[in-house]
Amino acid sequence: MLDPGVIVRNFKFLIVQGFLGIGSFAGGTLRLAIPAIVLGFALGIVVGLARLANAAWIRVPAVMYVELFRGVPLVMVIFWMWFVIPQLLRLPIPEYGVALTAFVIFEAAYFGEIVRAGVQSVPRGQVEAARALGLSGAKAMRYVVLPQALRNMVPSLVTQMIVLFKDTSLASIIGYVDLTKAAQIVNNREIRPFELYLFIAVVYWICTYSMSRMARRLERRPSTA
Repeated sequence: MLDPGVIVRNFKFLIVQGFLGIGSFAGGTLRLAIPAIVLGFALGIVVGLARLANAAWIRVPAVMYVELFRGVPLVMVIFWMWFVIPQLLRLPIPEYGVALTAFVIFEAAYFGEIVRAGVQSVPRGQVEAARALGLSGAKAMRYVVLPQALRNMVPSLVTQMIVLFKDTSLASIIGYVDLTKAAQIVNNREIRPFELYLFIAVVYWICTYSMSRMARRLERRPSTA
């Protein structure tokens, strides 16, 4: 028989600590996902533009970076950061730092490919027209190419952000207290796995569905402007 009371009794811990990351110790799904999305996309822009560079010394390392991190599972990158990096630096790294670094480095490879494809989707004539008006290559990229490329990137960007958001649950394997880990902690005490994992599934679904709806609105806005 279902016991909704297990959610009510532990709602504060599950949502305030596990989901929002507000509490006495570092944790939280949103606290990890939002910086990972922002920093991963920022690094992805650099990687994507580097892949389009004419200079081989810029383009080749970017290609190697993308191929490396797109060819290994995220959980492996998390373990690298958890076991290898502290040994190299001779410094302990908290779970939050490990998880955030792993997600930013890993997701930047995917964001970089999205940026590259978005830039290449802009007609070449747009770039030539900008250069004919006297804009430098950097200004043409900033004022002409990237604004159009961003519109083309929206569906792929949001899809990747949704994937990243759901993948934050993997941080629980190193003890980071996100929503999934919070549910595990509560389940160890309450032994109500069905109610708890159904609840966190609903929370994840609401968030990802909201992101998808927002993406569809952003896609329609340029066409109606």
